[in-house]
Amino acid sequence: MRKINNFLFIPYLLWMILFIIIPVILLIYFSMFDLHGHLSLENYKKIVSFKYFQMFWDSIMFATAITFITLLISYPAAYFIKSSKYQNLWLLILIIPTWINLLLKTYAFIGLLSHDGIINQILSMLHLPKTDLLFTAPAFLLVASYIYIPFMILPIFNSMKDIPNNIIQASSDLGANSFTTFRKVILPFTKQGVLTGIQVTFIPALSLFMITRLIAGNKVINIGTAIEEQFLVIQNYGMGSTIALCLIVFMALVLIITNTKSSNGKG
Repeated sequence: MRKINNFLFIPYLLWMILFIIIPVILLIYFSMFDLHGHLSLENYKKIVSFKYFQMFWDSIMFATAITFITLLISYPAAYFIKSSKYQNLWLLILIIPTWINLLLKTYAFIGLLSHDGIINQILSMLHLPKTDLLFTAPAFLLVASYIYIPFMILPIFNSMKDIPNNIIQASSDLGANSFTTFRKVILPFTKQGVLTGIQVTFIPALSLFMITRLIAGNKVINIGTAIEEQFLVIQNYGMGSTIALCLIVFMALVLIITNTKSSNGKG
Protein backbone atom coordinates (compact mmCIF):
# COMPACT_ATOMS: atom_id res chain seq x y z
CA MET A 1 0.00 0.00 0.00
CA ARG A 2 2.84 2.36 0.82
CA LYS A 3 4.46 1.76 -2.58
CA ILE A 4 1.14 2.46 -4.30
CA ASN A 5 0.75 5.73 -2.39
CA ASN A 6 4.27 6.77 -3.39
CA PHE A 7 3.49 5.93 -7.02
CA LEU A 8 0.29 8.01 -6.94
CA PHE A 9 2.31 10.97 -5.68
CA ILE A 10 4.51 10.99 -8.80
CA PRO A 11 2.05 12.88 -11.12
CA TYR A 12 1.66 15.63 -8.52
CA LEU A 13 5.42 15.83 -8.06
CA LEU A 14 5.95 16.12 -11.83
CA TRP A 15 3.30 18.82 -12.01
CA MET A 16 5.03 20.76 -9.22
CA ILE A 17 8.40 20.50 -10.94
CA LEU A 18 7.15 21.45 -14.43
CA PHE A 19 4.72 24.25 -13.57
CA ILE A 20 6.00 25.68 -10.27
CA ILE A 21 9.65 24.93 -9.56
CA ILE A 22 11.03 25.32 -13.10
CA PRO A 23 9.12 28.60 -13.79
CA VAL A 24 10.38 30.06 -10.51
CA ILE A 25 13.95 29.05 -11.39
CA LEU A 26 13.52 30.73 -14.79
CA LEU A 27 12.24 33.89 -13.10
CA ILE A 28 15.32 33.93 -10.84
CA TYR A 29 17.56 33.40 -13.86
CA PHE A 30 16.02 36.18 -15.99
CA SER A 31 15.93 38.59 -13.05
CA MET A 32 19.74 38.59 -13.07
CA PHE A 33 19.87 40.28 -16.49
CA ASP A 34 19.23 43.94 -17.30
CA LEU A 35 17.39 45.37 -20.33
CA HIS A 36 20.49 44.97 -22.51
CA GLY A 37 21.02 41.32 -21.58
CA HIS A 38 23.99 41.95 -19.26
CA LEU A 39 24.39 40.04 -16.02
CA SER A 40 23.55 42.56 -13.33
CA LEU A 41 21.76 43.22 -10.04
CA GLU A 42 20.29 46.44 -11.43
CA ASN A 43 16.75 45.06 -11.33
CA TYR A 44 16.97 44.39 -7.59
CA LYS A 45 18.30 47.91 -7.02
CA LYS A 46 15.33 49.35 -8.91
CA ILE A 47 12.77 47.25 -7.08
CA VAL A 48 13.66 48.87 -3.73
CA SER A 49 13.18 52.39 -5.17
CA PHE A 50 10.30 54.63 -4.08
CA LYS A 51 8.55 54.17 -7.44
CA TYR A 52 8.13 50.43 -7.01
CA PHE A 53 7.48 50.73 -3.28
CA GLN A 54 4.56 53.04 -4.11
CA MET A 55 3.29 50.59 -6.71
CA PHE A 56 3.41 47.67 -4.25
CA TRP A 57 1.73 49.80 -1.59
CA ASP A 58 -1.08 50.82 -3.96
CA SER A 59 -1.54 47.17 -4.98
CA ILE A 60 -1.82 46.10 -1.35
CA MET A 61 -4.31 48.89 -0.59
CA PHE A 62 -6.52 48.02 -3.58
CA ALA A 63 -6.36 44.29 -2.77
CA THR A 64 -7.24 45.06 0.87
CA ALA A 65 -10.20 47.21 -0.23
CA ILE A 66 -11.46 44.50 -2.60
CA THR A 67 -11.12 41.87 0.15
CA PHE A 68 -12.92 44.06 2.69
CA ILE A 69 -15.81 44.84 0.31
CA THR A 70 -16.26 41.18 -0.63
CA LEU A 71 -16.13 40.11 3.04
CA LEU A 72 -18.65 42.80 4.01
CA ILE A 73 -21.08 41.50 1.39
CA SER A 74 -20.26 37.79 1.57
CA TYR A 75 -20.57 37.15 5.32
CA PRO A 76 -24.24 38.15 5.66
CA ALA A 77 -24.97 36.53 2.28
CA ALA A 78 -23.40 33.25 3.46
CA TYR A 79 -25.44 33.41 6.68
CA PHE A 80 -28.63 34.02 4.66
CA ILE A 81 -27.91 31.05 2.38
CA LYS A 82 -27.13 28.83 5.37
CA SER A 83 -30.41 29.79 7.06
CA SER A 84 -32.50 29.49 3.89
CA LYS A 85 -34.63 26.48 2.98
CA TYR A 86 -33.48 26.86 -0.63
CA GLN A 87 -29.75 26.51 -0.11
CA ASN A 88 -29.16 24.60 -3.34
CA LEU A 89 -31.00 27.20 -5.41
CA TRP A 90 -29.07 30.11 -3.90
CA LEU A 91 -25.78 28.26 -4.33
CA LEU A 92 -26.63 27.60 -7.98
CA ILE A 93 -27.39 31.30 -8.50
CA LEU A 94 -24.07 32.10 -6.82
CA ILE A 95 -22.03 29.64 -8.87
CA ILE A 96 -23.55 30.28 -12.32
CA PRO A 97 -21.71 33.63 -12.83
CA THR A 98 -18.38 31.87 -12.26
CA TRP A 99 -19.06 29.77 -15.37
CA ILE A 100 -19.04 32.92 -17.52
CA ASN A 101 -15.70 33.94 -18.99
CA LEU A 102 -13.98 36.72 -17.02
CA LEU A 103 -13.47 38.81 -20.15
CA LEU A 104 -17.18 38.63 -21.02
CA LYS A 105 -18.15 39.77 -17.52
CA THR A 106 -15.70 42.65 -17.75
CA TYR A 107 -17.11 43.78 -21.09
CA ALA A 108 -20.61 43.53 -19.64
CA PHE A 109 -19.60 46.04 -16.97
CA ILE A 110 -18.11 48.27 -19.66
CA GLY A 111 -21.55 48.26 -21.28
CA LEU A 112 -23.04 49.33 -17.96
CA LEU A 113 -20.49 51.95 -16.90
CA SER A 114 -19.38 53.56 -20.17
CA HIS A 115 -20.36 57.10 -21.14
CA ASP A 116 -23.12 55.78 -23.41
CA GLY A 117 -23.82 52.77 -21.22
CA ILE A 118 -27.06 51.64 -19.63
CA ILE A 119 -26.59 53.59 -16.39
CA ASN A 120 -25.92 56.88 -18.17
CA GLN A 121 -28.83 56.23 -20.55
CA ILE A 122 -31.14 55.85 -17.56
CA LEU A 123 -29.75 59.07 -16.07
CA SER A 124 -30.36 60.81 -19.40
CA MET A 125 -33.96 59.56 -19.50
CA LEU A 126 -34.44 61.01 -16.00
CA HIS A 127 -32.96 64.32 -17.26
CA LEU A 128 -29.97 63.94 -14.97
CA PRO A 129 -26.40 64.73 -16.04
CA LYS A 130 -24.25 61.84 -17.24
CA THR A 131 -21.31 60.80 -15.09
CA ASP A 132 -17.91 59.33 -15.94
CA LEU A 133 -18.16 55.94 -14.25
CA LEU A 134 -15.68 54.03 -16.40
CA PHE A 135 -11.89 54.38 -16.01
CA THR A 136 -12.14 55.24 -12.32
CA ALA A 137 -10.83 53.55 -9.18
CA PRO A 138 -14.36 53.00 -7.73
CA ALA A 139 -15.38 51.21 -10.95
CA PHE A 140 -12.34 48.96 -10.62
CA LEU A 141 -13.22 48.15 -7.00
CA LEU A 142 -16.85 47.45 -7.97
CA VAL A 143 -16.02 45.04 -10.79
CA ALA A 144 -13.20 43.25 -8.94
CA SER A 145 -15.36 42.82 -5.83
CA TYR A 146 -18.24 41.41 -7.89
CA ILE A 147 -15.92 38.87 -9.51
CA TYR A 148 -14.42 37.66 -6.21
CA ILE A 149 -17.63 37.54 -4.13
CA PRO A 150 -18.36 33.83 -4.92
CA PHE A 151 -14.84 32.86 -3.83
CA MET A 152 -15.40 34.59 -0.50
CA ILE A 153 -18.93 33.31 0.11
CA LEU A 154 -18.29 29.61 -0.50
CA PRO A 155 -15.64 28.96 2.21
CA ILE A 156 -17.60 31.05 4.72
CA PHE A 157 -20.80 29.17 3.88
CA ASN A 158 -19.03 25.81 4.25
CA SER A 159 -17.73 26.78 7.69
CA MET A 160 -21.19 27.99 8.75
CA LYS A 161 -22.79 24.78 7.51
CA ASP A 162 -20.52 22.79 9.85
CA ILE A 163 -21.77 24.63 12.97
CA PRO A 164 -24.00 22.21 14.95
CA ASN A 165 -27.50 23.61 15.41
CA ASN A 166 -27.62 22.39 19.01
CA ILE A 167 -24.76 24.76 19.92
CA ILE A 168 -26.70 27.77 18.61
CA GLN A 169 -29.85 26.55 20.37
CA ALA A 170 -27.89 26.07 23.60
CA SER A 171 -26.60 29.62 23.35
CA SER A 172 -30.14 30.92 22.99
CA ASP A 173 -31.39 28.73 25.86
CA LEU A 174 -28.67 30.10 28.13
CA GLY A 175 -29.95 33.64 27.57
CA ALA A 176 -27.52 34.90 24.96
CA ASN A 177 -28.94 37.46 22.55
CA SER A 178 -28.34 37.34 18.80
CA PHE A 179 -25.25 39.55 18.92
CA THR A 180 -23.65 37.50 21.72
CA THR A 181 -24.40 34.27 19.86
CA PHE A 182 -22.80 35.71 16.74
CA ARG A 183 -19.71 36.96 18.62
CA LYS A 184 -19.19 33.93 20.86
CA VAL A 185 -20.39 31.06 18.65
CA ILE A 186 -20.77 31.83 14.97
CA LEU A 187 -17.73 34.07 14.48
CA PRO A 188 -15.18 31.68 16.09
CA PHE A 189 -16.55 28.72 14.14
CA THR A 190 -16.37 30.60 10.84
CA LYS A 191 -12.90 32.06 11.41
CA GLN A 192 -11.25 29.40 9.24
CA GLY A 193 -13.71 30.06 6.42
CA VAL A 194 -13.05 33.80 6.62
CA LEU A 195 -9.28 33.26 6.48
CA THR A 196 -9.65 30.94 3.49
CA GLY A 197 -11.85 33.52 1.76
CA ILE A 198 -9.27 36.22 2.44
CA GLN A 199 -6.54 34.02 0.94
CA VAL A 200 -8.42 33.24 -2.28
CA THR A 201 -9.48 36.90 -2.68
CA PHE A 202 -6.56 39.01 -1.48
CA ILE A 203 -3.79 37.06 -3.23
CA PRO A 204 -5.29 37.08 -6.77
CA ALA A 205 -6.42 40.71 -6.29
CA LEU A 206 -2.78 41.74 -5.92
CA SER A 207 -1.96 40.82 -9.50
CA LEU A 208 -5.06 41.82 -11.46
CA PHE A 209 -4.21 43.32 -14.82
CA MET A 210 -6.96 42.66 -17.37
CA ILE A 211 -9.73 44.19 -15.25
CA THR A 212 -7.37 47.01 -14.30
CA ARG A 213 -6.70 47.88 -17.95
CA LEU A 214 -10.28 47.58 -19.20
CA ILE A 215 -12.17 49.11 -16.27
CA ALA A 216 -9.70 51.51 -14.61
CA GLY A 217 -7.59 52.44 -17.64
CA ASN A 218 -4.43 54.14 -16.39
CA LYS A 219 -6.08 55.33 -13.16
CA VAL A 220 -4.95 52.21 -11.30
CA ILE A 221 -1.42 50.84 -11.61
CA ASN A 222 -0.73 47.68 -9.66
CA ILE A 223 1.71 44.77 -9.69
CA GLY A 224 -0.18 42.90 -12.39
CA THR A 225 -0.17 45.81 -14.83
CA ALA A 226 3.51 46.46 -14.10
CA ILE A 227 4.45 42.85 -14.90
CA GLU A 228 2.34 42.94 -18.07
CA GLU A 229 3.99 46.18 -19.17
CA GLN A 230 7.52 44.91 -18.54
CA PHE A 231 6.99 41.65 -20.44
CA LEU A 232 4.68 42.71 -23.29
CA VAL A 233 5.38 46.42 -23.87
CA ILE A 234 8.91 47.24 -22.76
CA GLN A 235 10.05 43.61 -23.17
CA ASN A 236 12.31 43.98 -20.16
CA TYR A 237 12.07 40.35 -19.05
CA GLY A 238 14.60 40.89 -16.27
CA MET A 239 12.58 43.59 -14.50
CA GLY A 240 9.32 41.72 -15.12
CA SER A 241 10.82 38.59 -13.57
CA THR A 242 12.07 40.58 -10.57
CA ILE A 243 8.62 42.08 -9.91
CA ALA A 244 7.03 38.62 -10.30
CA LEU A 245 9.50 37.14 -7.80
CA CYS A 246 8.70 39.84 -5.25
CA LEU A 247 5.00 39.14 -5.78
CA ILE A 248 5.54 35.41 -5.19
CA VAL A 249 7.47 36.10 -1.97
CA PHE A 250 4.75 38.44 -0.71
CA MET A 251 2.02 35.91 -1.56
CA ALA A 252 3.92 33.25 0.38
CA LEU A 253 4.12 35.60 3.39
CA VAL A 254 0.36 36.19 3.24
CA LEU A 255 -0.26 32.43 3.20
CA ILE A 256 2.08 31.90 6.16
CA ILE A 257 0.44 34.69 8.18
CA THR A 258 -3.12 33.53 7.55
CA ASN A 259 -2.24 29.88 8.22
CA THR A 260 -0.53 30.85 11.48
CA LYS A 261 -3.60 32.77 12.61
CA SER A 262 -5.77 29.82 11.66
CA SER A 263 -3.74 27.36 13.71
CA ASN A 264 -3.71 29.72 16.69
CA GLY A 265 -7.46 30.07 16.48
CA LYS A 266 -7.87 26.34 16.64
CA GLY A 267 -5.60 26.07 19.62
